Amino acid sequence: MDNVLIVPSENIGKNFIPAEYLPKGKDEYYQRNKQSIPPKSGWRNLRSDEVERLVKNVNTADNWDDILVTDQFDTNQIKNTRFFGLVRIGCIRNVILQHHDLRVPSGITNSLIISSDIGDDVAIHNVHYLAHYIIGDRCILFNIQEMHTTDHAKFGNGIIKEGEQENVRTWLDLMNETGCRRVLPYDGMITADAYLWAKYIDDAALQMNLKMITQKSFDNRRGFYGTTGDHCVIKNSLILKDVKISSHCYIKGANKLKNLTINSSEEEPTQIGEGVELVNGIIGYGCHIFYGCKAVKFILGNNSNLKYGARLINSFLGDNSTISCCEVLNNLIFPAHEQHHNNSFLIATVVMGQSNMAAGATIGSNHNSRANDNEIQAGRGFWPGLCTSVKHSCRFASFILLSKADYPAELDIPLPFSLLNNNVSKDQLEIMPAFWWLYNMYALARNSWKFQNRDKRVHKDQNIEFEPFAPDTIEEIFAARTLLEIWTAKASLRKKGKSLKGKHEDDLAALGRDLLAGKEEDINSLEVLGENMENTRRKSLILKPFKAYHAYGDMLQYYAMKNLLEYMKSNPKATFPMMCKDLKCKRQKEWINLGGQMMQKDDLDKLRSDIGSARLKTWKDIHKRYDDLWVKYKVDKQKHSFATLCELYGTENLTKADWKSALNKTVIIQKFVCDQVYASRKKDFDNPFRQTTFRNKAEMKAAFGTIEENSFIVQVRQETEDFELQVEEIKKRSGF
Repeated sequence: MDNVLIVPSENIGKNFIPAEYLPKGKDEYYQRNKQSIPPKSGWRNLRSDEVERLVKNVNTADNWDDILVTDQFDTNQIKNTRFFGLVRIGCIRNVILQHHDLRVPSGITNSLIISSDIGDDVAIHNVHYLAHYIIGDRCILFNIQEMHTTDHAKFGNGIIKEGEQENVRTWLDLMNETGCRRVLPYDGMITADAYLWAKYIDDAALQMNLKMITQKSFDNRRGFYGTTGDHCVIKNSLILKDVKISSHCYIKGANKLKNLTINSSEEEPTQIGEGVELVNGIIGYGCHIFYGCKAVKFILGNNSNLKYGARLINSFLGDNSTISCCEVLNNLIFPAHEQHHNNSFLIATVVMGQSNMAAGATIGSNHNSRANDNEIQAGRGFWPGLCTSVKHSCRFASFILLSKADYPAELDIPLPFSLLNNNVSKDQLEIMPAFWWLYNMYALARNSWKFQNRDKRVHKDQNIEFEPFAPDTIEEIFAARTLLEIWTAKASLRKKGKSLKGKHEDDLAALGRDLLAGKEEDINSLEVLGENMENTRRKSLILKPFKAYHAYGDMLQYYAMKNLLEYMKSNPKATFPMMCKDLKCKRQKEWINLGGQMMQKDDLDKLRSDIGSARLKTWKDIHKRYDDLWVKYKVDKQKHSFATLCELYGTENLTKADWKSALNKTVIIQKFVCDQVYASRKKDFDNPFRQTTFRNKAEMKAAFGTIEENSFIVQVRQETEDFELQVEEIKKRSGF
């Protein structure tokens, strides 16, 4: 409706809730009264002398009896303001409020206030339209065009109010632009919730109950007011409509904020800056959104950022993430994602965390049919290089690094920690498994420390596994080793001119294991080809399969022993037999990364079943289950580590000799890690081209320091020394 209507004068400040939605015996303020905390001394009406002074100060009211104040009320602080409806004003004193360099007097000037509650020592100046809001104590509202709430406000939650049709409900179209994986946003939603909902769309009972749980999580009655918590500052902004704002939030120069919940606290203040336009969203604690960003139908996790014109649409950005300058559509992004470049593009993707998008990366939306874009699924540590172009549909294992290229077809890369290269000159896809371990150890070892160090959340609602070696990646490594065995066996048989017809995969795997246990030069003479990795007929060449296979083995050993040593450390009286008794189990092969939290597939299936059968009736119940599984995960991971070590040693029952061998080998691996961290970083210092921009070595040292001073290298060396001491202590405890 674009017409301007003439309506009765009582429609301003009165009849906020339509009569048909008012419960019997309630007035239009019943919801407001539940939201607002009255002053200890209570409200009172204005005295006649106060009304006289207010009128002299060019203030007006449709009914002065509807203006309620407290005993501390300085009429001189209110000037040139119009009041409509019931307005309740807290303590007003002749004091100055300061926020950064802004100093403004307490009071209300040059404003229009409609049916609102105003806290103690609040400054409201040049607010041209403030309606149906509850303003907390010591807030500053300065130069605002429009700030109001409708009777059917949902504050970004995917619910419908009384009398509303289903088609007004706000959904997030995650992971797929067609909306087939849509979820309902709600205040408190974490990436685990979104993935559970969006991924398991075939579970009808789960889908039905998640929708019902979300709707029931909020009061669907009309008449809730917008709120600002205490110590909020909102200045030089245009439109705020149906926005719920928590305490200590700072909003400056925003263009449009509509249908939002903005979480903020003294410990984790949220800030929203110049030129920002946000519609239909939930914003987590400690977020920063600045410089012309646009977000529509979105959720921003705790301690996350949008900067420099980023566009986030129909997407969920997980905790501890930053997106700058780029376009992100229809995505579910797990925690610890970084994307900083104006010409990068991400669409219809689930990215499972600890990821980094380089400049020029175009992930998705490269149409290879006349149908809608499909989906991309990228495991943890996904890192497409500069100017990388990837088409739908693709699936990537964890910690895949894509070299700069235009990848021509769909990809399915099951080999974790790999480097991909599109070799145009040879027209082949090249994959180097275990690249991170072999050639980029500095980045790999720094991974866990980096993300934990950046985790500034106070509200740690989403449980996150930061370690690169965890059950999800370990199971990918097991599967990758089997593929390398099979592909190596096939390469050997092809070289010998023998037929592959009728060869069983188990037999091929056994042959491959024997070959890979031999000499490296024998394997290097083979052309080992990957299978079903690219939707083309060209070769998928496996680079350095011998080194990769044995690197994978070392990674399994390293993971297993680090967790088993943690068990021994946590249980000072534990012996080797006790460890075997406590941790012996069958290896669980299926693990789910649920929004950053790892859990066994059986546990997830039980969770889904309990939601579908209504055993878990609220999001609080579901989150409690997440937390219980997170506590359980520590032991689950140790058991998985024990089973991994047994698998490596080809036994169901480790002997003391196996344990001693494993301890000794792990010390060697830890020293290798330490040496490779140093070597992979040293290349940057030794590269002569990196020295060309400096007049001399002194200038370079002043700029970058020396490698020996590198804090992370110093840290890894200390950790290696501590590791060796710990192993020696365990050896003594084990009687070695």
